[in-house]
Amino acid sequence: MGDPGRRDADTRGRAPREDEGDVDSIDVVGRQILVVEDDDGIALPLVRTLSREGYEVLRVAEGRAAIEQATAGEVELVVLDLGLPDMDGLDVCRRLRDLGYDGGIVILTARDGELDRVVGLDVGADDYIAKPFALAELLARLRALLRRSSRPLAAEPGGGAPPGASAPGAASVTPLTVDPASRRAHAGDREVQLSTKEFDLLAQLDRHRGAVVTREQLMDEVWDENWFGSTKTLDVTMARLRQKLDDAGADVRITTIRGVGFRLDEGRADA
Repeated sequence: MGDPGRRDADTRGRAPREDEGDVDSIDVVGRQILVVEDDDGIALPLVRTLSREGYEVLRVAEGRAAIEQATAGEVELVVLDLGLPDMDGLDVCRRLRDLGYDGGIVILTARDGELDRVVGLDVGADDYIAKPFALAELLARLRALLRRSSRPLAAEPGGGAPPGASAPGAASVTPLTVDPASRRAHAGDREVQLSTKEFDLLAQLDRHRGAVVTREQLMDEVWDENWFGSTKTLDVTMARLRQKLDDAGADVRITTIRGVGFRLDEGRADA
C-alpha cells in the first residue's frame, strides 16, 4: 500500500488538479516516464496530467515490475513511491542503480525527515519530494531533471568509446574524459555509469578542472537556485561520485576545500 495517512499533492492535502501543470521550453513529446505507485487515487491523476502534457507514461504498482520496466526499455525518468506492496521503494531505487539504470529517479513520499531524504539520495535518487506537495512543483522538477538527462541517440562526435566498453575486474589507473554532448564519462575506454545528478556534478567540476567550484555554484547549477532542501544532498551525491570514479580507476581525485567547495585534480588520492 502507499504511505499511510497521505493525500497526494498540495499543501492543503487535496488531490492534484489536472490543470496545475505549466509549460516551459523543454520538448517533452514522446519522452517516457514510469510512475510507480499502487494508489489509484494518486497515480491516475498524475498519469493523466503527464500524458496531457505530451509525455509517454507507463504506470506500475509494484517494485519488481518497476525494476523490470525501467531496465528493459526507454524510460528516462522514474517517479517512485516508497510504500509499495511488494518491496520498499528505497530497495527499488538501489536495485535500479545497481543494474546500471542511469535515468532520473524522483522519490515521492510522506517520509519527510532529513534522515529519510539523505537515505533516499544515498541509494541513488536524484530528487526527493515530500508529501503533501504542489503538482506544479513536481512537474517543474521533472522537467528540470529531463533537461539534464537527455540521452542522445546519435553517435558520439570524435569516435568516443562505445557503450558497454567497460571491462570486468579491477580497473587500472586511466585518464578521465567527460563529454557533455553525449552525457558520458570514461576512464580510458571504460564508461563510468553515473546518475543524472552525479554526471552534472562531474561536468561542472571538469569544466573548471584544477579550480575550486563553490558549494553555492554547484547547488545552483546542478539542482537550481531555488532549491530549498538540505545541502547534505550535495555531500551525499559527491560521495557516490567519488566512489564511482575510484572504482573505475579514473586518474583524478575530488578534493574538498572545507567551507568553500570542491576541486577536480589530476592524479588519484592514493597515488
